[in-house]
Amino acid sequence: MKYDVAIVGLGAMGSAAAYSLAKRGAKVIAFDRLAPPHHMGSTHGHTRIIREAYYEHPLYVPLVRRSYELWAELERECGEKLFMQTGGLWVGPEQGELLKGAVESVRTHNIAHDLLSAAQITERFPAYRARPEWVGLLEHRAGMLAPEKCVHAFHVGAIQLGAQLKLGSEVVSWSVGSRGVSVSTHAGTYDAERLIVAAGAWLPGLAKKMSLKIPLEIERQMSHWFQPDVAGEKYRATITPVALFEMPGDMFLTMGDEGHGVKCGKHHSGLPTSPETVNRVVSDAENAAARSILDEVMPGAAGKLLDARVCLYTNTPDRHFIIDWIEHGRALLLSPCSGHGFKFATGIGEIAAQMTMEGKTAMDISPFSLSRFK
Repeated sequence: MKYDVAIVGLGAMGSAAAYSLAKRGAKVIAFDRLAPPHHMGSTHGHTRIIREAYYEHPLYVPLVRRSYELWAELERECGEKLFMQTGGLWVGPEQGELLKGAVESVRTHNIAHDLLSAAQITERFPAYRARPEWVGLLEHRAGMLAPEKCVHAFHVGAIQLGAQLKLGSEVVSWSVGSRGVSVSTHAGTYDAERLIVAAGAWLPGLAKKMSLKIPLEIERQMSHWFQPDVAGEKYRATITPVALFEMPGDMFLTMGDEGHGVKCGKHHSGLPTSPETVNRVVSDAENAAARSILDEVMPGAAGKLLDARVCLYTNTPDRHFIIDWIEHGRALLLSPCSGHGFKFATGIGEIAAQMTMEGKTAMDISPFSLSRFK
């Protein structure tokens, strides 16, 4: 049997692509060496931020807006709550990277927001404290997605629509010819018209094996969950927005307690690693460092440590995505996300389906071309 599309990797992007393709009636076969959702890659940790005032670049705003629509559609179709709207608070020096970038996005795309002084931040959200010289930008539509539930919903929906998902099936190589693509696993070889490569942190190993030159680095990242010392409702996600704080040298995220404790962690502060060699144990010193910052920006939240986990970022040199054709236009390389991609999974899945089935997409993806690295 020949499939329309084969997919390598069933984390956020591969799963979303499988679901979007199956909705279009495509014959899909997809592979993952593990059984997502799991804790070994990037798509885990109970919650992920979704936000519109995108400090990284305004070009992401149309894509996240479409992704919001598709997350709502997925919720309706799977009958499960996947998104919690909390609002998003971005705090730091007025001329810092975070605030300047967020302000550029809200002005470019007319995003509803409020600008707050340090005192106003605490007045509106008693859980938070800001340094006197800091300011905050509050966007109203931001919130949390549940990554494990989202991936599970993609899988169930794709299977119900006829997709074949081969979990625990490692892709060892593929070959491209004039008639399509052949994907080889330890269990056999499968033929398809097109291929989507969404292998995340395992992509560098696959690329090396296939003699593909893709500039990527895998980064070890940590998330921490604390039980607040102080009783009360002010730390609950229902009244506390997700937040990013621009600290000297890095960003620090906080997320209110949605049932697993207050979540926090540094953003892009980890060491280079690989899925095979990463240290998956969060040390006492690493937990203490997170506790110290959390205690500053969210006093009373850094009580008993409930959990700490390691995840993997797949980083490009400029921290922007990759969505581009490789292998003579037969294989689509899908979004090494540099630690900020999960929120876009529905939108990127739709783009992948459009490109592999129709040869084009209405969304401008030219900034994500591989040619920028040459």
